[in-house]
Amino acid sequence: MILAARALALIAYFGLLGVILIWTTWIDPPEIVPIAVALVVLVLPLMFPLRGMLHGRRYTHAWSSLLALAYITLGITLAAAADARLYGVLMTTTSLAWFAGCLLYVKLDARRARQLKDD
Repeated sequence: MILAARALALIAYFGLLGVILIWTTWIDPPEIVPIAVALVVLVLPLMFPLRGMLHGRRYTHAWSSLLALAYITLGITLAAAADARLYGVLMTTTSLAWFAGCLLYVKLDARRARQLKDD
């Protein structure tokens, strides 16, 4: 079960990264700001938890779930706009899955650590 939670967190994390990269560079590039600026603003925060998530660190999963909340909020805001509804729904879905996977992984890993400590 813990591997499934970690897999959910990683798949959703990379899914969110992919959605942002593909949408921002190929499907609907921003017209107001340069693409590079939009990518820095949207993708750079996702780079901070990358190493810890790949290594399965519980602390990184815990605080990156808070980062997922920002992307959930952005996704809901975009879903409310008529011209970016699909982008918003995709961003919200992947962010919610990332959030849920991180929290589930933290809970199950803490339980596993307690059981190993008690044995």
